[in-house]
Amino acid sequence: MTNVSKTQIDRLGDRLKKREITETDLIMLDEFRHSFYDAYEFVISAIKNELGLTPTGRPAKSTSSISEKLQRESIRLTQVQDIAGCRLIVPGILDQERVVGVLAGLFQNAAIIDRRANPSHGYRAVHVIVTRGEKLVEIQVRTSYQHVWAELSEKLSDVFDPTIKYGGGNKSLRALLAQWSGVMQKEEDVERTLAGVQDQMAELLSQTSLSGADEANLSRLEAEIVTQEKERLERRTDNLAAMREAIEDFSKLVHAGGPDAVSH
Repeated sequence: MTNVSKTQIDRLGDRLKKREITETDLIMLDEFRHSFYDAYEFVISAIKNELGLTPTGRPAKSTSSISEKLQRESIRLTQVQDIAGCRLIVPGILDQERVVGVLAGLFQNAAIIDRRANPSHGYRAVHVIVTRGEKLVEIQVRTSYQHVWAELSEKLSDVFDPTIKYGGGNKSLRALLAQWSGVMQKEEDVERTLAGVQDQMAELLSQTSLSGADEANLSRLEAEIVTQEKERLERRTDNLAAMREAIEDFSKLVHAGGPDAVSH
């Protein structure tokens, strides 16, 4: 968009917060939203070409979502980091850390927001914020666990109360999300621990010769990692299935009796 300053955009955001927006404001907002298209396409192309991955996403956040975010948070319109955004879903925590590292190297001065270290109401992911020109593009990197949890959170918010995603709404539903977020954190810790065991094995195997004690330790570690990895993958399958079943159950509940079927 041309001849529109940051101050004018932020004043537009102030009017959005107060819900005092005019038809002219809506046109300006639409132009602002679509001004992120080139930055979004740059990020998408770089990810495809350099990582060989195909992200999902959208070049412009909806008007209603922008308005709700401004009303929910103490932030100016020009500071919103996810007007344009995309998402990458990877199998596990180690893949997530590898991809985030590659993205940080690919996009200079990218900001990393680790929602695993500081979950937002149970939401776990890593966000990479890329600046292209003066435009921000958010890349969400989620594990399959984190993605299904987010889908469950979205379903509960859509069906019952939008504030569930932000710590509001039904206590039992918030407790359900917190429980599954805790499960995710434990499984992420297990995956990291097993990676540490694999590093120990690699260190032993790199040696030109092993003592009897080292060979015994290597055999023990091999047996340990085979057993624990098998158990981890089984839990992962069961947990993902349980969360997906919960999503389906809540969808059926709406058709059967509506949101009032769950007491508040």
